[in-house]
Amino acid sequence: MDKHWYVIHTYSGYENKVKTDLEKRIESMNMEDKIFRIMVPTEDVVEKKNNKEKINKRKVFPGYVLVEMIMTDDSWYVVRNTTGVTGFVGTGAKPVPLYESEVKALLKQMGLEEIKKSVDCECGDEVEILDESFKGHIGKVHAIDSEKSKIVVMVSLFGGRETPIELEFDQVRRI
Repeated sequence: MDKHWYVIHTYSGYENKVKTDLEKRIESMNMEDKIFRIMVPTEDVVEKKNNKEKINKRKVFPGYVLVEMIMTDDSWYVVRNTTGVTGFVGTGAKPVPLYESEVKALLKQMGLEEIKKSVDCECGDEVEILDESFKGHIGKVHAIDSEKSKIVVMVSLFGGRETPIELEFDQVRRI
């Protein structure tokens, strides 16, 4: 199962308390392998008072907290039953994960370095491409750039001609 970022709704003004309480619950219920990071998105705002500038943190989404987790019944229960949490954002009872691009934009807006991803394959391994453009194609890993979270896969296209395709780590799966 893959980990994704989910949005939980909280009582407004309780975002940091929910973060702290959830971190304690994760530790006490041994859920470190299912629930990874909790984030209250903030941004710096310059406020002027008495001709002095002061930088304050302001919540980007009041009443919401982001949680990176692997969604299982147990992890859902731990998060959902944390004091101050009113529910997950999603359709009906099913939580919907954020898109990777949304998470990247939030981390960039907050001035946080994105945590480098890794890929569980090496040069020469066969991978299946999950990206829409080449979805289902099989190729061999030619190069891995961990700094940029990119992988180059050689795919047989155009009548058997080997063609390099550069992809994000999450756009391939080792087979």
